[in-house]
Amino acid sequence: MSTTTITASVTIAGETVPRVELTPVAVDLLRSLWEEHGPLMFHQSGGCCDGSSPMLFMADEFITSDQDVRLGQFDLAPAGDPAQPLDFWMSAEQFSYWSHTFLTVDVVPGRGSGFSAEAPRGVRFLIRSELMTTMTPFAGTDQIEADAEAPPAQATIPA
Repeated sequence: MSTTTITASVTIAGETVPRVELTPVAVDLLRSLWEEHGPLMFHQSGGCCDGSSPMLFMADEFITSDQDVRLGQFDLAPAGDPAQPLDFWMSAEQFSYWSHTFLTVDVVPGRGSGFSAEAPRGVRFLIRSELMTTMTPFAGTDQIEADAEAPPAQATIPA
């Protein structure tokens, strides 16, 4: 059985539409890294270095605060296995710029930041984004339903 895309659960109060997903290749890499390191988490800072690339940390290695937004939580576990929760965080400042996008975490060849757990493997995580169909995609229930029915526009955030 091949790995499928995993969509994160909704974690922002008042929202009903997910904001982030993992490609199958990202799921496979994350499961392998989980076996090696244990519980993991993503943080998207928008800061220096690889600011447009999500950084993968061991869950207890990076401390979040009220200056971060948890965009979603994934369960990496294959069906029937114990849960393997992985949170996806973004700095609040970065979220103010990207709040109108749906994010897909993918994997590409190349070396990203040395701080991210995948760096020694010669690959890096990359964000691909799809623009939401309105300026205020999560303003209310009616708008959320309209966004869910409309196909998103395609866009890619350069690394």
